[in-house]
Amino acid sequence: MTELFIGRDRELDVLTELYDSKRAELFVLYGRRRVGKTELLQQFCTGRRAVYFLAAQVRDKDNLRAFREALRDALDDPLAGTVEFTDWSSALSFASERAGDERLVIVLDEFPYMCEANKGLPSLLQQFWDQRGKRSNLMIVLCGSQVSFMEREVLAERSPLFGRRTGQRRLEPLLPNEAIAFYPNWSIEDRLVAFGILGGMPAYLRRFDDTRSVGENVMRELLRPEGYLFDEVQFLLRTELNNPTTYNSILAAVAGGAERMGDIALTVGVDSTTAGKYLHVLRELGLVQREIPLTDPDPLRSRRGRYRIADRFVAFHFRHLQPNLSLIQAGRGSRVYEQHVLPDLPRLFDEARRDFILAHLAREAADLVDDEVVEVGRHTGTFIRAIGRTSSGGCVAAIVVPDPVPPLAGLEEELHELRGAFGDSIVKLVYGIADRPNAPLEVERVPDGDLL
Repeated sequence: MTELFIGRDRELDVLTELYDSKRAELFVLYGRRRVGKTELLQQFCTGRRAVYFLAAQVRDKDNLRAFREALRDALDDPLAGTVEFTDWSSALSFASERAGDERLVIVLDEFPYMCEANKGLPSLLQQFWDQRGKRSNLMIVLCGSQVSFMEREVLAERSPLFGRRTGQRRLEPLLPNEAIAFYPNWSIEDRLVAFGILGGMPAYLRRFDDTRSVGENVMRELLRPEGYLFDEVQFLLRTELNNPTTYNSILAAVAGGAERMGDIALTVGVDSTTAGKYLHVLRELGLVQREIPLTDPDPLRSRRGRYRIADRFVAFHFRHLQPNLSLIQAGRGSRVYEQHVLPDLPRLFDEARRDFILAHLAREAADLVDDEVVEVGRHTGTFIRAIGRTSSGGCVAAIVVPDPVPPLAGLEEELHELRGAFGDSIVKLVYGIADRPNAPLEVERVPDGDLL
């Protein structure tokens, strides 16, 4: 059975540090739905004196009543079950009293739902914090899945809570090495293909069963209307965006190969200014990236920027599900798999491998390079698939040798291009795939003076 909790050691360490700080804490945790916020907080609360409250889209007084019950159960305090809270200030004040001289964690999960029912809640929380909370033994965690709401109404300068938080974290998808830990029974190749389809979202990764083939999982979870992941992307867009229609078209255009602003605008049928506004929102949500080659001499003014889908699963959805919804709804998901998904698996494997290489360059390559790698990016060469910029201004070239091996003159041409941007200070790292579950990459530094 897949482990329940994988890969959040650093985040748990931060929460534990705040818990042990001996002062009041107001921490904001947010991130896209399915990224694992609830699992992280529940894991953190285990074994601690903590009230975990998951808000619902109900009236404010119903959430208050549910919070009272959570407080009673967590503290095993019959008195808490008899109190009628008039507002959230009184509820939190009661919790502060109950904390006494001992640390008490209060988790308010899906905080945006609470604010839907009570528009003045951020102001009430500010008032409580200023008058009482900051001198208490409470550790309050505000958690939310609506990224735009949390950044605008909780973290932004216009928010009543601005300046009150003692820490914040936008929870990101799992790193590639963490993601493939969900599938101990698969080969390294199958694990990388699964990552190429699903990306690093824990809730998506958990849906694939490694006692079945990758293809069976795709058919069951994505290519039938009953599948858990079939409508997931549309649900995500409806959660974050008031009118997702044009955003759908923008994402479909980028997934279909439109990379430049003008091409995207032309494909969607809007002007470039309008396309730019939509792309800006999608970038803020982490669904789209604008990449400028590291070889560009003036990245701030560059016109070489290209847009790409930043999320593997969103890219898969718009590449394979969205164009074939009619077939899938008609029960012909097997045809979609055979004609569209199966031929694309080698590309998905290649893209996943490049993500692993980028993660290695950014986090682990410094020892091999004898310098810090301060920036990494994709590269479009046949041999050189990614590059890094070092703190001394040099370049790290991440090489994948194709099979069959083409003439090495092509590699020399790609290196010549890099020398034009970085000079002769180029370190070459050759990457391959190893059958090691915890370290799927083989990495070797090419001796100075050798081509390969």
